[in-house]
Amino acid sequence: MASSDLDQICFHINEKIGNIKKSLSLRNCGQEPNSKTILNKIGDEIIVINELLNKLELEIQFQEQTTNSLKELCASLEEDYKDVEHLKENIPPHLPQVTVTQNSVNVSDLDSEEPVKVEEPGVTKKPSKEQRNIKEMPFITSEEFNGIPAYMKSRLTYCQINDVIKEINKAVVSKYKILHQPKKSMSSVARNLYHRFIDEETKDTKGHYFVVEADIKEFTALKVDKRFHVILNILRHCRRLSEVRGGGLTRYVIT
Repeated sequence: MASSDLDQICFHINEKIGNIKKSLSLRNCGQEPNSKTILNKIGDEIIVINELLNKLELEIQFQEQTTNSLKELCASLEEDYKDVEHLKENIPPHLPQVTVTQNSVNVSDLDSEEPVKVEEPGVTKKPSKEQRNIKEMPFITSEEFNGIPAYMKSRLTYCQINDVIKEINKAVVSKYKILHQPKKSMSSVARNLYHRFIDEETKDTKGHYFVVEADIKEFTALKVDKRFHVILNILRHCRRLSEVRGGGLTRYVIT
């Protein structure tokens, strides 16, 4: 047997003997009255520390779950932010502009000592011709666009269809501003257009807003070509307009 192996065996035996001596001394201490009290207190404190460690472990697990949830939420918010930035940079040009009007009155602008006069409702004045509301065609929604048959819309995009609606509305507004304008203030060009508009009206278009191809050419830059008529067909499908024919004219009525 090598000397190194003998040294290891001796060290192991001595270690065991040392542990036995410590155990005997601790057993003798536990039999003394003062030592028993101290050992009992130490035991109680160990139990309390063990409970605290269990609570700490549970709290650590909860914090880890919270951290993971926050990471997922952060990733989701980053995706939403990218989507919002993309939408912000690609706003469809046909969307109406929002204008904010301030009609509220500050309390500080009113004299608290003076009574506020409330006007009694009188006879509503009839709006002048310039103030009449002109009916416009609503834009196609994405849901309606998705419902258009593929053979009908072909390669047309959502924005292209709504761009045409925007131009048709421009023609409608321009036409009926002239019709609502006092004749005395009309120029010769406007007066000629006015008479043409009146001649194009029929009993079927009475009370409705409509345009003809001449109005599209007069007030917009749209080309009245095959693509234009394909879009008109889509607008009829989506119930944005109807056609009234007669006298060699096709009238596109806003519905």
